[in-house]
Amino acid sequence: MSKKHIEEVVRTSLETYLGDLRGTEPDNLHDMMVRVMEKPLLEVVMQHTDHNQSRAAQWLGLNRNTLRKKLLDHKLLK
Repeated sequence: MSKKHIEEVVRTSLETYLGDLRGTEPDNLHDMMVRVMEKPLLEVVMQHTDHNQSRAAQWLGLNRNTLRKKLLDHKLLK
């Protein structure tokens, strides 16, 4: 799957979400999008790295401590 394909999936999902609001204005849309995308990103990367935080942090381009904080925030730490 290419970066362009991922962008298109996100775009389509966002258009659907905004359409489902039926004119109601969203609140804190950026924060909501980051949180709903970040959790599955972390879950998948952790799975593919066999829960190796150092390796996952490297894949994500994050400091290991930052990754650990995000895992705690999303209640993903084992």
